[in-house]
Amino acid sequence: MSDGSRYTARQPIGFTASLRKLYPYARGITPRLAAGLVTAALASMVALSIPQVLGWIVDGPLFASNTSRGLWWGVGIILGLGVLEALLLTARRALVLSPGTKLEADLRVRLYEHLSDLPVSFHDEWGSGQLLSRSISDIRRFRRWLSFGAIMICVNTITIAVGIVLMMRANVLLGLIFAVTALPVVVISFRFRRKYRIASRRSQDLAGDLATVIEESVRGIRILKAFGRGSDAARSFADDADDLREVEIDKVRSLSTVSMVLTLLPETALAVALGVGIWLVADGSIDVGAVVAFFGTAAIVAGPLGRLGEQFAMSMDAKTAIDRYFEVLEVENTVADPDSPATPSPRAALEFDSVHFAYGDAPDREVLRGVDLTVTEGETLALVGLTGSGKSTLAELVPRLHDVTSGSVRIGGVDVRDLTRHDVRGLVAIAFEDPVLFSMSVRENILLGVPDAPDEVLQTAIDTAGAEFVRGLPNGVDTLIGEEGMSLSGGQRQRVALARAIASRPRVLVLDDPLSALDVRTEERVTERLRSVLAGTTTLVVAHRPSTVALADRVALVDDGVIAELGTHEELLARSERYRHVIAQVQREERADSSEEARA
Repeated sequence: MSDGSRYTARQPIGFTASLRKLYPYARGITPRLAAGLVTAALASMVALSIPQVLGWIVDGPLFASNTSRGLWWGVGIILGLGVLEALLLTARRALVLSPGTKLEADLRVRLYEHLSDLPVSFHDEWGSGQLLSRSISDIRRFRRWLSFGAIMICVNTITIAVGIVLMMRANVLLGLIFAVTALPVVVISFRFRRKYRIASRRSQDLAGDLATVIEESVRGIRILKAFGRGSDAARSFADDADDLREVEIDKVRSLSTVSMVLTLLPETALAVALGVGIWLVADGSIDVGAVVAFFGTAAIVAGPLGRLGEQFAMSMDAKTAIDRYFEVLEVENTVADPDSPATPSPRAALEFDSVHFAYGDAPDREVLRGVDLTVTEGETLALVGLTGSGKSTLAELVPRLHDVTSGSVRIGGVDVRDLTRHDVRGLVAIAFEDPVLFSMSVRENILLGVPDAPDEVLQTAIDTAGAEFVRGLPNGVDTLIGEEGMSLSGGQRQRVALARAIASRPRVLVLDDPLSALDVRTEERVTERLRSVLAGTTTLVVAHRPSTVALADRVALVDDGVIAELGTHEELLARSERYRHVIAQVQREERADSSEEARA
């Protein structure tokens, strides 16, 4: 399992720098958070005032008076202070809850929009579990810290500082005893913070990797079952889960050790102060009321001191979550809209002009090495080549799923990089060999690109793609087809995906072998319908079957990233030995695939 290292290449930054990144997004809720901080601080001050009232009761109404009137006044004051503290705490929750959850929702939507906008090369490199954990658990984690943890750290710091002042006021010696133990607590907490930060980052990265494994296993459950690898996958997952468990245990062990020390030191100070306080009372150097006020105040301060470790741990988890969130949000979109977009041409000719392309992780290894190719308006051109020749990559450049490294791709004479992505993808529709359907109805899947299209468009797309079977589903075209359309067969999914491309009525249609799961006769029938319904549409077909090649007007042989041959299927068979070799190889691969399917 990956340790998340490829997601943590950036240099670590300080806590303040992480908060500065978050501030522009949280600026709108800072007044409410500040008000929540003020109410929480006031509640803490009210709590600290209660021991002072107790001290007054002990020295005044309890010992200096023989009547109960003063005592009941003290009881009433303490009750009133308790009610006031409860009201202030309720106000704090009311002030921070709503803006905090709104910030969480806004950040989640912002990240989703950014992920949708990023090029496919980004999604090829990042595990889905890593993105899911950043979108859900990381945002929730630092929202909780912002709404609770950050406020409580500030309030507890104020409580400790004011409490020590009050204890010193009650008695300097007793106050010094407690203050001496408070200083190591703060030092230990800061040292613990640095160590915990590393473990927190590793834990969250491993959790993201584990989510990726789960997502892949669920999506590929049929393959695991078909090859009898379910138990092996379970063992591998258990090993990965153990890795995460070990990191979590290390975190908890560190936190428990620090919490023990942070609790032990104040309690030890209280024990020492108790002995000294009794001696001072016996000596007459301090009143009993002052001792009561001191220990009441110390009991309140001891709680925040003991919780410093947990709150620092929460802060480190939040910092890690913020960093992980912005690692994705700050990824630059390399396929962006131009500053001054051009107007799409009414023509649909497709041109590749000296196209070079290399993937970002291998800039020294070009997949396309100077492709020059023109597909005239209304023509169907098939791209043929062996696996890895670059034909699918060439097709993906048309709708700007990637951008060329150099050269240009033009539609109607206009470079696709000079158009907005919305305009390009309004001109181009693409259907892939491995179709992706969504957990929605058949209607919504087919009309994904044109959701407001009339029913005639839907029916025409269904008929053209040979997807008439959808009308026989339980609820017809309104049937929910389940996650990724796995309730349908491979051929059915391909036809629904092709119908989706047809429904958008594109000027340029890119087909990456979308009919590979169909028999030859069905493929020919669907192709003829395409010619009729999409007359005038320029079609680029990535062909993996000789039957598909034969249906094209012309064929381009892609070999090692260049166009090696161009002509009709018959012309190339007659003159090109390389083309005959490729077609023969494609036929062998098709027979092998058919044999495997038959055995399965």
